[in-house]
This record gives sequence, C-alpha cells and structure tokens, in this order.
Amino acid sequence: MNETEWNELKEQILAEADLTRELSDEELYALIEAYVEKYSRTRIITLKERELLEKKLFNSMRKFDAIQELLEDSEVTEIMVNGAAHIFYEKEGKLTESNYRFSSKQKLNDVIQQMVGNHNRVVNEASPIVDTRLPDGSRVNIVLEPISIDGSAVSIRKFPQQPLKMEDLVHIGSLSVEAAGFLEILVKAGYNIFISGGTGSGKTTFLNALSQYIPPTERIITIEDSAELQLVDKPNLVRLETRNANTEGVQPITIRDLIRTALRMRPERIIVGECRGAEALDMLQAMNTGHDGSLSTGHANSCKDMLNRMETMVLMGMELPVSAIRSQIAAGIDVLVHLGRLRDKSRKVLAIAEIAGMADGEICLNELFRFVEKGEEHGKVCGKLVQTGVLLHREKGIRAGFSEKQLGGTDGLSEISLQQRG
Repeated sequence: MNETEWNELKEQILAEADLTRELSDEELYALIEAYVEKYSRTRIITLKERELLEKKLFNSMRKFDAIQELLEDSEVTEIMVNGAAHIFYEKEGKLTESNYRFSSKQKLNDVIQQMVGNHNRVVNEASPIVDTRLPDGSRVNIVLEPISIDGSAVSIRKFPQQPLKMEDLVHIGSLSVEAAGFLEILVKAGYNIFISGGTGSGKTTFLNALSQYIPPTERIITIEDSAELQLVDKPNLVRLETRNANTEGVQPITIRDLIRTALRMRPERIIVGECRGAEALDMLQAMNTGHDGSLSTGHANSCKDMLNRMETMVLMGMELPVSAIRSQIAAGIDVLVHLGRLRDKSRKVLAIAEIAGMADGEICLNELFRFVEKGEEHGKVCGKLVQTGVLLHREKGIRAGFSEKQLGGTDGLSEISLQQRG
C-alpha cells in the first residue's frame, strides 16, 4: 500500500466513525476491520499483511502511531525519534534505525501532545522542552522544533513492567551475592546511600532494587521530576512529582519545593529520584535531620567525581564555604554506589565506597567493593565485584541491631536469604 492509499483508507474510516461519541477501542477496531476487508477484495493481500494493516491503522488513530510496536516490544529499552522520518531504537545494547516513520510532522506533533496530555504537562513554542512519562511508566523527554533543528525530538527510556529485584541483578551479573547481601543490611540499618553513574548505567533500576529492602512498616516519600520509581509492597508510600509552569499562570513546583514539603509529611525515608542541581543541598539537609535510610542518585563518572559534582550542585542553591559543603556531604551520605556501562553494553556495579568523615579538609572515601575485570570471553567482559578488605564504620549498623560480623559484608544472613529467594 502506498502513502496515498493509506491516507485515503484512514480518512474513510475517520469519516465513517461516529463522531458524536467516543468510540471504544473494540468499536474502532471493528470499524477498521470492516474497511480493510473491503479494501482487500480488490487487491491481493495476505492474512498477515491484513492483520498488520489493521494494527497500523489502529495505532495511528488511538495509540502512538509509528512507535507503538516498539513500545510493545519488551526487548526494546530506548526509542529515539529524530523528526518524523527517523526513528531509532536500542535492543540488546545495539542501536538500529526503524523501518517505521511518522507520515508527517503534524502527526508527530499530535502524538507528542497525546503523550504530554496524559500527565497534565504542556509543551509548545513558549515551553518547547518537557519531561513526562507514558502510562506504562516509560520516561519521555521532548524537544520541539525549531529548538530541535531537524524536527521535534522524542527520547523514551523504557522500564520493565515488573521492576527488577536485587536477585535478578545478581543473576545477570550486575553485582555479586556478597555485595547484594551487604547492601541489604545497609538499607535495613538505615544508612544513607547515594547511587552514581553515567546515562543509561541503570541508576533508577538499581534504586528500585535497593528499595525492596526497606521494611514495609516505614513511611516513604518519593520525589521525582517525572515519576519512574516502582516501589512494591510499600503500603505507606507517598509519591510526589514536579510540575512545570505554563502560559496560564500555573506556578512551577520544583524538586526543592517537594523536599521541603516532604519534611512536613512525617517521612521515615525520603527517596529523591535524581539530584541535578540546587536540590542536592535540600537532600543533604534532609539526610542530616533524622531521615536515616534516605536514597538518591546522580550523574558522575566515579565515586570521587560524584563528591565533586555534589559540591557544585550545592553551590547552585547557596553560596557556602567549600569546607561547610564537604562537612554536610560527609555527615549526610554514608555510602556511595557507583554504576557503569561497560564496552559490551552490560551494566555493572563498579564500586561501593563509604564516606568516612573528613581529614585535612578533604572527604575520606573508603572503597569497600571494587569491580575487577578479568578479560573478555565471547565478546563479554568477565569480572567480579570483590571486597577490598577495608571495613565499614559500623556505629549506625550496630545501633540498628546488626552484629559486627554482619556489617563486615561477609555474613551469611543476607547471602542465604538471597539464595532462598532464588
């Protein structure tokens, strides 16, 4: 079917549809089937081609058109739309250009408005950049033309329908059983943990996995730009999401606003999806005012780099002496977990380090676990996250009721629990 025939068939279906009421999905699909049946009588078309045509027509009218099949493919992890004619996707770590495209710039813009409308966001010439999410939780970033010179750009990060648990990450080799057991104890003992890593390293997935260890009796407040976290079995959970300003006078609600509000909501733990700027100061203050076991993430290339970036982010919010900022970081964050994406596209925990106070004006960073590479086999990087021999400062864990042996990271309690779940 050429483009002219496609447009004519679609226009006929839309003209036939009962525009006085909203058709259900089933009614619309039945109408599409009837028209495709009529179309197939005068042409040679296989049953499979007919089914594909019906699905494509339905997706163009009710779903997300050219990218709908990619959204439904569980093996696709990212979708990138570079204008109406160029769609790329990531599958098994490889980028590929899709055979599908949007019929016009207007159709792409219609789909964009459908995306942002689902979650009360606005994107237009006055506000051409927006972050939102799809009904399935996928994260979406949109940059409209002409800011995106070659056509509106849409970037979609997909998340699994069922969030990965720590056992799953151990099974795929993202970290060792010993490290997973050690982190389980840290979360239960109320250590403040900050996860760092580059784009696509799996920070949100790992944050979800860590959250499974939070006792279900605790009250949790999550704060995100666009809600992505999928915390399960947490009955006392409040999820907060930022809001953009718009041309109708609606005022923005920022991450900083939400952290301050969360402090008045009697939280036991605060989880900030990602610190990108001045909100780092508020997050540190929350960690320093009795909200033990709080979690957050940030972009960095190493644990040490994360500390440097955090200093910069705090300075975005307030002019403070560097020594004061470092004191806040050292007092607020207990452990850093650094993630990375290796050359074979696998995601690994590369380091777990404790912030062990300050000395001579510098933050002391003790590396507890380190990923040791052992070469390649069949194109896959071989290695393991191993203990360095440095011991964790145990006061907080001991106050939470854990033994020194458990806090050493080699205790069998968590390792056995992981094996039993597996």
